[in-house]
Amino acid sequence: MGKEALARQLADNQARAIGRMIRISPRKLNLVAQSIRGLPAERALNELTFSQKRIAGTVKKVLQSAIANAENNHDLDVDDLVVSEASVGKGMVMRRFHARARGHAGRIEKFFSQITIVVEEKRKKEEEKKKAAKPAPAKAEAKPKKAAGRRKAPAKGKTKAAKAAKEEKA
Repeated sequence: MGKEALARQLADNQARAIGRMIRISPRKLNLVAQSIRGLPAERALNELTFSQKRIAGTVKKVLQSAIANAENNHDLDVDDLVVSEASVGKGMVMRRFHARARGHAGRIEKFFSQITIVVEEKRKKEEEKKKAAKPAPAKAEAKPKKAAGRRKAPAKGKTKAAKAAKEEKA
């Protein structure tokens, strides 16, 4: 009885981990997430270990969780894992107040966010085979390239039209 299990949303060569209720603004968390996108998992862990950002430790925990999910739940090879996706989203906002002059209050907002890290198994050998299988494109005859930038206007009296007008007068 009960509900049927949902279908798997990720591909067979992917695993994911989500970190929720992280006490930092999404904008700051995205700076750390940007630094690991597209990196191999081992290099991303090193990047987070030696990062100066306070939140890097929390992101590292989530990445380690994604790697463990890949290894234990999906039987993926840890050495071939790449961080294919690191997305950041908003969480709740704690609102506090700060006493101001003449009985007024200033609002203080403390943002929470969440991060989703997806690791993907990419085989290095397969990529090399794909590159080797594609033939190199034939090079066409090289044409001289034009200079970049704006063209200079011709000096006065040096255009073809000016020369033709001069000859008519003479």
